[in-house]
Amino acid sequence: MAASITLLVNGQAHSVQIDPRTSLLDALRERLDLTGTKKGCDQGGCGACTVLLDDRRVLSCLTLAVQADGRPVTTIEGVAHPLQDAIVEADGLQCGYCTPGQVCSALGMLAEHRAGAPSHVTADVASHPPLDRQEIRERMSGNLCRCGAHNGIVEAIEAVASDAKSEAAAS
Repeated sequence: MAASITLLVNGQAHSVQIDPRTSLLDALRERLDLTGTKKGCDQGGCGACTVLLDDRRVLSCLTLAVQADGRPVTTIEGVAHPLQDAIVEADGLQCGYCTPGQVCSALGMLAEHRAGAPSHVTADVASHPPLDRQEIRERMSGNLCRCGAHNGIVEAIEAVASDAKSEAAAS
């Protein structure tokens, strides 16, 4: 039995009839032809399929499409952010397969940090820790890069976070 849902992806509504067991990843790729979101392990272990659902990062391979019914979804096709240029400048990609998930995860992670969410390495959870390399690495630990471009990805995130902090201080 198919379910009728509306996926709000990158600001556009898409009405689809879908098997309720279909993952958000498969719905995005196979029904909406949004192939920027990558299928890596299909088990929630690599983060290549990360998208933003209600501006929070989720693994789309572990999220049912029906769970996203009527909620805003942002995929890499809907992202235009300085982080993308920073990743290129910091040599944070090689094959690029994980990059869409890295970008979406980083944007969600930066929002989590701004909201004061602690990570596993936050020493004092009552404080708002700086977003240093250790914090970034921990917060991005669910996203793997098989090419080993993690240092560049971390550098890019650190640069974008620093620029945002500078802009906030100046305003």
